[in-house]
Amino acid sequence: MQEAAFSGVFAALSAEHRLNYIANNLANSGTSGYKQDHLAFKDTMIQFAHDQIMEPMATVRSKPLFPDPQIAARTRIAAKKTAVSQGTLQFTGNPLDMAISGEGFFRVRSPHGDYLTRNGAFCQTADGSLVTKQGWPVVGRGGGAIAIPEGTRTVHLSPEGRIFADGEEVGALELVSVSDLDALEKLGGNLYRLREGAEAEEGDALADNPGILVNQGFLEASNVNVVTEMVKMIEVQRQFEAYQKVIQTSDALDREAHQKVGRTSR
Repeated sequence: MQEAAFSGVFAALSAEHRLNYIANNLANSGTSGYKQDHLAFKDTMIQFAHDQIMEPMATVRSKPLFPDPQIAARTRIAAKKTAVSQGTLQFTGNPLDMAISGEGFFRVRSPHGDYLTRNGAFCQTADGSLVTKQGWPVVGRGGGAIAIPEGTRTVHLSPEGRIFADGEEVGALELVSVSDLDALEKLGGNLYRLREGAEAEEGDALADNPGILVNQGFLEASNVNVVTEMVKMIEVQRQFEAYQKVIQTSDALDREAHQKVGRTSR
């Protein structure tokens, strides 16, 4: 009975993890360039359940699970996957809104280093620099910033990412490809970077992905399917309720057994 309770506890905790990710996907369904996350699980057989209490996958930010199992089977998180499928393009008409069609990322420069992003909602500072909503410079080819001269009336973006101000080229976006998308670490604010120790490499997206295009006046919507995520949420909630019943039933049987043993011993 104790094994059943432990199994129910770990299954409920796994369902809670999954519910958190589903809720995060739904919360970001309206965030430009957001890519939804999925969790994969695996079962641990009873004889191996004692091997480790921390989840081993580097792709999951693990936390200790309670209680520490000795002989109980449990469900464990095997991996976190980010779906990098293309989101639909939404027209905004803003000449500084840019959306990538195909595999590739914009590079932005923060005070903590360079990051990759699919969110092309850019703006212009007082000195003409092209920056993100956080105020971080958008990196151009060659590693420098991109500046649009003061007084520019029209800004044009070519499909290859070249930027023209009143007909004169003032810079070009650095479009980055990643050899292994699973090696990307997803950070907050729609930002990515290569995970420490990853063997993947960054490259030139224009050279690596000939079909890539940059669309001016558009933003890439998130690739979250709200209806699908809502169905998943209902499914996980029902699973969580079932695991609660397993725990409650196991506890009730355990109490009943103790009471019967106590009466017999008298």
